[in-house]
Amino acid sequence: MTRQKTRRTVALLGLVALGATACTPTVRLQVDPIQIYAKLDADVRVRLDQELQELLRENPNLF
Repeated sequence: MTRQKTRRTVALLGLVALGATACTPTVRLQVDPIQIYAKLDADVRVRLDQELQELLRENPNLF
């Protein structure tokens, strides 16, 4: 190959590589915020209520 053909080949390969990297797809995921604090709050209250009822059964004269 001549020097000019080699330069053309290298330039062409460079353009192909540049074009291939420019067309790289991007995937983005967007997740909406989850509101679980209300459920956790209700669960904590139920557990505390159960513990309080057990405590009152064991000690009826507590209050």
